[in-house]
Amino acid sequence: QVQLVESGGGLVQPGGSLRLSCVVSGSLLSIYSMDWYRQAPGKQRELVAGITNNFRTNYADSAKGRFTISRDNAKNTVYLQMNSLKPEDTAVYYCNIHNSDAWGQGTQVTVSS
Repeated sequence: QVQLVESGGGLVQPGGSLRLSCVVSGSLLSIYSMDWYRQAPGKQRELVAGITNNFRTNYADSAKGRFTISRDNAKNTVYLQMNSLKPEDTAVYYCNIHNSDAWGQGTQVTVSS
């Protein structure tokens, strides 16, 4: 059974940076396209960024120019580097195997002064 475990969230001031990690176990990351989603309180879960198994990336407009998704297949890990964070980036961030029901437990990101 495939499992996803996110980490790297925390409290950061506006303008700060965080790097989220998602470790995939139970299967080889290299065969999957992967996505990062987020869900803020009272809002629907939304796609933040995606990366295909051949390393093509896509971003939500809110993430373009500030966030970078990457993957290290040797480490079975997907990353989300988040720079220039804003209070509106506050949410629980989840990684997901593209078009699947495989989700991690999420990691909380809070951007506040």
